[in-house]
Amino acid sequence: MPDNVVVSNMELERLLSMKGGKGEGSYANNSQAQAIHAKSMHHLLKEALDGVQLQDPNIPFVVVDLGCSCGSNTINVVDVIIKHIIKRYEALGSEPPEFSAFFSDLPGNDFNTLFQLLPPLANYGVSMEECLAATNHRAYFAAGVPGSFYRRLFPARFIDVFHSAFSLHWLSQVPECVMEKRSSAYNKGRVFIHGASEITAKAYRKQFRSDLAGFLSSRSVELKRGGSMFLVCLGRTSVDPTDQGGAGLLFGTHFQDAWDDLVQEGLISSEKRDSFNIPVYAPSLQDVKEVVESDGSFAINKLEVFKGGSPLVVNQPGDAREVGKALANTCRSVSGVLVEAHIGDKLSEELFLRVERRAARHGKELLEQLQFFHIVASLSFAQ
Repeated sequence: MPDNVVVSNMELERLLSMKGGKGEGSYANNSQAQAIHAKSMHHLLKEALDGVQLQDPNIPFVVVDLGCSCGSNTINVVDVIIKHIIKRYEALGSEPPEFSAFFSDLPGNDFNTLFQLLPPLANYGVSMEECLAATNHRAYFAAGVPGSFYRRLFPARFIDVFHSAFSLHWLSQVPECVMEKRSSAYNKGRVFIHGASEITAKAYRKQFRSDLAGFLSSRSVELKRGGSMFLVCLGRTSVDPTDQGGAGLLFGTHFQDAWDDLVQEGLISSEKRDSFNIPVYAPSLQDVKEVVESDGSFAINKLEVFKGGSPLVVNQPGDAREVGKALANTCRSVSGVLVEAHIGDKLSEELFLRVERRAARHGKELLEQLQFFHIVASLSFAQ
């Protein structure tokens, strides 16, 4: 790809996905931290589900996970949602409805790996109790829905519960002004906004707000009255958008330095590096609050910053090489597809080797400092 080529938003939508398959650098094998963080928020999810208005049990109950990716985390959270709703119906002495679950992500997502992880459907001819008691079976019909959640994906008033975790910090596109050499927002020398200029960060914030507005507008049509949304994304505690917190340490330190290594070693040009930017923005609570209030369709039932912990899961914290590999694999599982599209497989391999080596020299420090904070939002229709 020539140095001056900028990936368009439609191209990004086609390309962007977590690393598929089941290999060492795959998302399926590098999303244990997300599983731990999600589990620590189950009490907040169940609180949101308690606010869902239960419908006639003759009408199927529909759950959606937006930005499902291709690991087992999405299956686990759908199980949690459906089991909690079944308990609520049973508490009322009512037979639960049939359930449908839609797993949605961009077209490049590895839906094949996801569907291979899905447990078989329990026999719907038996009672719901027997259905749930059947180990390793699911109590819902399942389908995949490819497309951007920044646009409409479902018919009007069709969904009871929308869930989305660790996805809304991904932008629909890198702001054009950030990629334009003549622009004052041009992110020269960097591949992420952590530590960038204020004007560059403002461009990212504007893109995030525009994207979230599109997301809310679409969901406001698709959600049933009485339905609920539970959203989790990477967030930050600083008011300064150039301080991206955990995301900044992930993409703005060793990952950034590895790109600089490739330039200094003559493997890529500085223009090639400068034309790559990670389309991620970790918002503040205020960023999210202002967009939700401006949209006006939804009431905020809960909006808080939740400390998720480290994205690095290692067996031996004292082993610097294992920590280095964990950081490289974490970066690769979420950005590898974009990196490969930009510089090719061979140079991508070189890049992540350098990330691993650099991170290994700072293992103890990384485990202590690399902490993720999440924005957690529970929304339902405004009265």
